[in-house]
Amino acid sequence: MSDIDEPLVTVVLTAFNQGKYIAETLGSIFAQTYPNLQIVVIDNASTDGTVALIENIVSDFPEFTVIKNPENIGLCRAFNQGLALAKGKYIIDLAADDIMMPGRIAHQVLALENLGEDYGVVFSNAQYIDANGEVLNFHYSVDTKLKAEKPVPSGDVYKSILEKYFICTPTMMMRTKMLTEIGGYDESLDFEDFDLWVRSAVKYKYFYLDEVLTRKRNVPGSLSTQIYKKGNSLLQTCFIVCNKAYELNRDQEEFDLLAARIRTFIRKCFYAQEFELALRFRTLLNYIENPGIATEMIVMLCRMHLPVNSLYRFYLNYLRKKVHSREVLAF
Repeated sequence: MSDIDEPLVTVVLTAFNQGKYIAETLGSIFAQTYPNLQIVVIDNASTDGTVALIENIVSDFPEFTVIKNPENIGLCRAFNQGLALAKGKYIIDLAADDIMMPGRIAHQVLALENLGEDYGVVFSNAQYIDANGEVLNFHYSVDTKLKAEKPVPSGDVYKSILEKYFICTPTMMMRTKMLTEIGGYDESLDFEDFDLWVRSAVKYKYFYLDEVLTRKRNVPGSLSTQIYKKGNSLLQTCFIVCNKAYELNRDQEEFDLLAARIRTFIRKCFYAQEFELALRFRTLLNYIENPGIATEMIVMLCRMHLPVNSLYRFYLNYLRKKVHSREVLAF
């Protein structure tokens, strides 16, 4: 790819109390082999010195724009601040504790440049690391050549997105035009990816690039550990997105897949003791098909308000230690 063929890429880096990791994350941006970058760093009112670390590291680099929010406005709204400033043809949403491999941006730009305008996202495999940087595993299991052992959905992935969680969010490079067209992230939601996938994949194709281009850090307190916490609002976000998918679906197969997904959320609501929300999911399911005996039994247990949350979280924490957090999340 020649210099004139290197479109600008915007990296939006959002941070909140990630001072322990921010230097390594910024270092992974400096280490990119791709030269044409715009970097927007947004601190969401950190209290651990993250801002000072950012300013010390990037003060001599004019391509960095630093936004310091006086209060935490949430991830979705913070990213949209960066999107509003984005000049790049493509954009990356990078968390301040994740790490990009040196060739990531170059490889993803090359992939998108060789695809049609109907492709809005390129995503890849990721290596999971813990808080100390120790390797855990891979998002998609790999062979000895670091290639995915099983096929990964690519192209029109809307049905796959309705069916299950399969994309590692921080690996995505997105077409900025696509994000602008759909209005960016929905700022009313607690997390962005499920909603983004539903609203964008119904219009745009996704391309899977079979390389390990990102190291994703799993740390205590992440979203994947909160889904079964009693009183969390993550399942409410899932309910909103399922309603959006109901309006966007194009054929019966998509409604069947959505119905199956709603059933999983009803079970999650039961385990999280989000009983009233389970009933709302059941109402949505009933618009698609008869809930059936198994689901109705779970709904009946929800009506009984059984105190199952502590027991289930004990099961997750002590009896399923081998289960990776992405499988627990499984949005």
